[in-house]
Amino acid sequence: MTPVSASPWNWKVRREKPAFIAFEDGTVLRGYAVGAPVDQVGEVVFNTGMSGYQEIITDPSYAGQIVTMTYPEIGNTGINPEDIESRRLFLNGLIVHELSEPRNWRSTLSLAQYLNEAGVPALAGIDTRNLTIKLRTQGTLKAFICSTGSCTTADGVARARAWEGLDGQDYAAKVSCTKPYVFDPDDALSSTWGLGGALPAADLAVVCYDFGVKYNILRCLRRHGMRVTVVPATTPAAAVLALKPDGVFLSNGPADPAAVTYAIESIRQLLGKVPIMGICLGHQLIGCALGGRTYRLKFGHHGCNHPVLDLTTRRVEITSQNHNFAVDPATLPAAAEITHLNLNDNTVEGLRHRDLPLFCVQYHPEAAPGPHDASYLFTRFREMIAKA
Repeated sequence: MTPVSASPWNWKVRREKPAFIAFEDGTVLRGYAVGAPVDQVGEVVFNTGMSGYQEIITDPSYAGQIVTMTYPEIGNTGINPEDIESRRLFLNGLIVHELSEPRNWRSTLSLAQYLNEAGVPALAGIDTRNLTIKLRTQGTLKAFICSTGSCTTADGVARARAWEGLDGQDYAAKVSCTKPYVFDPDDALSSTWGLGGALPAADLAVVCYDFGVKYNILRCLRRHGMRVTVVPATTPAAAVLALKPDGVFLSNGPADPAAVTYAIESIRQLLGKVPIMGICLGHQLIGCALGGRTYRLKFGHHGCNHPVLDLTTRRVEITSQNHNFAVDPATLPAAAEITHLNLNDNTVEGLRHRDLPLFCVQYHPEAAPGPHDASYLFTRFREMIAKA
């Protein structure tokens, strides 16, 4: 078979739809390739965000996943270096309905060019809303993208079924940094866009475990007067305590929290010795460290519009979320107090310890993309450190 053209503006290719995505249940959807000319397996999830696709695809929490954007038109704002959320792309693929040409003054290249340069396959011409209904009904599915024209649909289904998936897999170590570094908001790699004005003095020292941290988390911590040292996911608790931090932050990250056993053990050794805040995977790892268990959600939470109830204030926050696992409240000890609930499905969205300086949330208060309703949590972290 001849390779499929990677040009999203090739009308002949768009009509013929020679590329396809094959699912483990035997379903095959045809489209046209708009990313890198490579074939790839992955776990297909859908994101309900209407905008913010650049921040979404650069979130390391999507490692191993093929992201379906439910909004029908993607790409009109292009790509710019300021809104990138990690050092490279970690997702396994992207599915869109219609890929648009960029029409934005901040854009430096198109989404198709960015995906192609990053080696990430993508398909357009897919009925993404119908695919979303399929995923909501059946749950998350393993799939195989063929964008090169080098395999048959039967081969694609077989490769999707043969892939081990993400359950029981440690992807945090795959996306984490390899050595410690001090976050510098003036570093071009970190991006300063959105910091706004002069930064406060960094009078608190915080260590951030990088399980797949987004840059905007680091910016938010720095904006709240914290000097942040980022360490690899496998860093032992003793090495963190040797840095004499005022607080420890546990970042977001991909895949199955139960597989990140070394981090769970490190958190257990840190409990009560230093104030701790966690987000997303960090929240799940705290739940495990306290003795709880996690479980897989049917199709996960991925989007910018998830309502969460703060049980302490009775306030509803609209939140940005990206996770496939949740903490089982029935397995938590009495010392763990549930502070936030998801109003769509009543899953646990926040915890705090009744006796120790520790709290965590399942959602993303740093946004990027998404609303800023929960940004106060970084202030709460600083206040908790001060009390401790």
